[in-house]
Amino acid sequence: MKKLLLFVVSAIMLVPTSVKADEGMWFLMFIERLNHRDMQKMGLQLTAEEIYSINNHSLKDAIVQFNGGCTAEMISKDGLVLTNHHCGYDAIAELSSAEKNYLKNGYWAKNRAEELKPSSLYVRFFVRMDDCTKRILSVVNPSMSEADREKAINAEIAKIEKENNEGGKYTVSVRPFFQGNEYYYFVYQDYKDVRLVGTPPESLGKFGGDTDNWEWPRHTADFSMFRVYADANGNPAEYSTNNVPLKPKHYLPVNIGGVKENDFAMILGYPGRTNRWMPAGGIEQNVKYAYPAWVEGSKVGMDNMKKYMVQSEALNLVYASKFAGVANYWKNRQGMIDALTKFGTAKTKAAQEAKFHKWANKPANKAKYGNVVPTINKYYAMTNEKSRHDNYLQQLFRTSAFGTIGRTLGRQLDAYVKADAAKRAEMAPAILEMVDEMYKELYIPAEKDILAAQLSLYSKKAGYTLAPMVEKLAKENNGDFTKYVNAAFDLSIFTSKEKVKAFLDLPTEALLVNDPLFVLSNDLTMHLGKRSDELMKAQNDFGASFRLLVEGLRESKIGEIKYPDANSTLRLTYGKVRSLPADKRNDATINNYTTLAGQVKKYKKGDLEFDLPARVLEMNAKKEFGRYADKDGSLHVNFLTDNDITGGNSGSPVLNGKGELIGLAFDGNIEAMAGDVIFDKKLQRTINVDIRYVLWVIENFSGAKHIVDEMTIVK
Repeated sequence: MKKLLLFVVSAIMLVPTSVKADEGMWFLMFIERLNHRDMQKMGLQLTAEEIYSINNHSLKDAIVQFNGGCTAEMISKDGLVLTNHHCGYDAIAELSSAEKNYLKNGYWAKNRAEELKPSSLYVRFFVRMDDCTKRILSVVNPSMSEADREKAINAEIAKIEKENNEGGKYTVSVRPFFQGNEYYYFVYQDYKDVRLVGTPPESLGKFGGDTDNWEWPRHTADFSMFRVYADANGNPAEYSTNNVPLKPKHYLPVNIGGVKENDFAMILGYPGRTNRWMPAGGIEQNVKYAYPAWVEGSKVGMDNMKKYMVQSEALNLVYASKFAGVANYWKNRQGMIDALTKFGTAKTKAAQEAKFHKWANKPANKAKYGNVVPTINKYYAMTNEKSRHDNYLQQLFRTSAFGTIGRTLGRQLDAYVKADAAKRAEMAPAILEMVDEMYKELYIPAEKDILAAQLSLYSKKAGYTLAPMVEKLAKENNGDFTKYVNAAFDLSIFTSKEKVKAFLDLPTEALLVNDPLFVLSNDLTMHLGKRSDELMKAQNDFGASFRLLVEGLRESKIGEIKYPDANSTLRLTYGKVRSLPADKRNDATINNYTTLAGQVKKYKKGDLEFDLPARVLEMNAKKEFGRYADKDGSLHVNFLTDNDITGGNSGSPVLNGKGELIGLAFDGNIEAMAGDVIFDKKLQRTINVDIRYVLWVIENFSGAKHIVDEMTIVK
């Protein structure tokens, strides 16, 4: 899924009363001044200090960024972490094998000793943040090129990060907001010993698969559980059997009382990226050029993965994680095309920009803002065809392990062949480790098909100016790359661990620089990054104009957006449990929740997306729901709120007015798929796993009551 963000900055006067409480992704440090009163009216019972405090424990101490791309929350005094199944998917797949397939069958550690450590997984705690806008902007001036501006800002950022990391104890990140008109720094602490505690079987954790993804009604147990470990003093430490469960500053109590329409709901998390300040030309470029190429390229990659994944469990595990990631954004981008087209978002933005352009050309504003809109439009007109080309090529890179081999393993081998004997001996173990990891996630027959199919699609559909080598091969082979790819794989040193090891034993520069996959990959990656002087100037002018557009829109108060785009920093969004219009596909009495009975109705025996464990069918028939049954006697599975979220919010906690956990955010509805660009107050919804269903799966279905017993349960 996925989404969330914020900020409303320095002056409270910038936040008009017209902004709906369910729109916006807000910085925690401004909650008391900007949002707290509205939240209280809606049902919040906490003080602003209980949500965000530097000196005392608060809600923010229970929220972590999970492995850089999702959100998770602490739910016990012993470091238990809850996030989405799809967020833990990579780690679960890595720990699985054909013999011990935790993705397929699920897993629950009976004790701490059985908790499993994936090779690389971390959580990031938010410590504090502060405004550094004046300091950053003091080192730049309007006469600078964008490149010089970036260089000066990066130098100042490096100083700020060094000043605040306390000798490496903390990770410090300075981030731009409002398109570089404001800057804040964030201080984090990372914990790298994170172990799998449990996961439901994939038939529950990914129930509905790609068919139900981004759809409502949903019936998915999209959760997994981990534990954070630290040294004896509670500090971050590399994995060790001597490490102990982390004692977090704050963890969330779990409320099993259930939810109803109009209940207050707030979500804290790390939304990845929104584009609500995007100009009309950018929206039109995405809808007509970039996203269609993304969708088509993704589908080609998925089709060629899938035909091998269905052959065996072992091959399914090889590509399960990559396929899931590609499929998620494949459907997302198609949904974006449909929604942005349906709602005429580009036209709405164009009308706003026309109004701004009129304001910008008033005598008092013309010198600064007069050319902003024409410059932006000129850039998009120049790059429309290139955006299509680039997206076809980027999907080749996303789905083929060998598309970027020249910049990954190839770069390491290039450095190795140029090094002396002593340096080679030092480098070899890391290269071999890299190769071992690489070959866990590919299967050569599949990789041949993926690369050949993507090269064919790229050569036929990308337009613009093709990568020179691809253009030449396409002419020589009539657009069919199968024969070339097969020969290249036979000759390349990159296609097996044995060949790479042989190269390390007897490195030859001529062998590397003439390797067909190395040459092809470098041709593709260099072509993607190539920029003409004309384009570089247009990009420079566009960057400056986009920043001025955002500054001018805020100054002129044209438009309704009063918060910056999401950028993977901690935000809070608040709203209510809120239904959609009645839907005959949902058996619930009000269309703001779904039930286990509804999930069973979707059941298709043996189906990859809609199969269910026999025990779920039996427990549903007998209504064995225990203490997790709703007042109406059913077991609620998922529910809706009108919170404003985006990618990165996957795994975010849904909290009631007391700060108690009531659900787990995991998706949005496809009707409002334009939400990353424009918020729809009527249609936009967040789809959440009901915490009662989570606990039912753990305790009643899986028999892992000892894990539930760790939590603080509120009835």
